[in-house]
Amino acid sequence: MPELSDVRFMTVAEVAEVMRVSKMTVYRLVHAGELPAVRFGRSYRVAESAVTEAMQRPAADVG
Repeated sequence: MPELSDVRFMTVAEVAEVMRVSKMTVYRLVHAGELPAVRFGRSYRVAESAVTEAMQRPAADVG
């Protein structure tokens, strides 16, 4: 398990940019529990490794 000092945290805006979605979509993922996040005051931070894992998961079929 990596040390806390080795973990890089990203803002919601940074996550949205990397995932190419809106900030609202990131908030929805966080609130649904699909993207683990830590709350600092009124803002959320997401571990870079969690974003990488989320992007590697297969997307749900729409239809």
